[in-house]
Amino acid sequence: MRPILLSGHERSLTQIRFNRDGDLLFSVSKDKIVCAWWSANGERLGTYNGHQGAVWTVDVSPNTVLLATGSADNTVRLWNIKTGECVKVWDFPTAVKRVAFSPDGSKLLAVTEKRMGFLGTIAVLDINYGENLEDQAAEPSLKITCEDSKATVAGWSFPRQTGDQLLNVQVHEFDSQINDIQFSSDRTSFLTASKDKSAKLLSVRDLNILKTYTADTPLNSASITPKKDYVILGGGQAAMDVTTTSARQGKFEARFYHKIFEDEIGRVRGHFGPLNTIDVHPPSYFDFMYEVEREQMRK
Repeated sequence: MRPILLSGHERSLTQIRFNRDGDLLFSVSKDKIVCAWWSANGERLGTYNGHQGAVWTVDVSPNTVLLATGSADNTVRLWNIKTGECVKVWDFPTAVKRVAFSPDGSKLLAVTEKRMGFLGTIAVLDINYGENLEDQAAEPSLKITCEDSKATVAGWSFPRQTGDQLLNVQVHEFDSQINDIQFSSDRTSFLTASKDKSAKLLSVRDLNILKTYTADTPLNSASITPKKDYVILGGGQAAMDVTTTSARQGKFEARFYHKIFEDEIGRVRGHFGPLNTIDVHPPSYFDFMYEVEREQMRK
């Protein structure tokens, strides 16, 4: 496996996303910068500047026209991918921890943090792809308030219009946060990654646990490969303890498991910090895995 090292951020990465065709990769980090890269060779195409705080999340529309980002500056920003122009800013009372386009790209969800007396919410925004990309709705078309728990991640399943809770299932340990949710390519199942050192594959229809993948370290991200029966897990020792241990002791490897048999089949080493985010190339030619590392330490 030949790694491609992308150097463009000064602080830890928070999320990466391929576009649907797989030719572009987008990365965000705590340094306020949003980067676009050619996935074939790792060349940086440009940056999207405007956030005033750590950028926690990024997603790209299915047609690769718009890019959405959410930040600790309490905003969601919508960008014209081709020009780099920010076409819309939505303000929220707390930090935005996750954004995700619907499968058809017509809607965008935003998960806001539970903090400072505000409950966590999931806001749904209608997206316009007309001639004037700046002509976007000012207010969410739907807002779901999470009264009983803290919302950290969210994803799109089958379309619903009401926002009513249909099921509530505890699949991980009670006090262990779920750090990532990623869907299968056919959207019939999704994979969770949790601090309780496990990842679980769940059915979209009834939230039944289909498979459990057990690791020996807290997990930050998990992804399903579209063409082979593998899942990839990433995590590691907390960032505050990284400098006090070796990479092997920190358990910073990317772990490959068989999707059906739940067995670990291999690890990829090389990172010297926890893996914060994993994404799989859509045609599944290669995988990108990023970790908490300061880019200047590599120079």
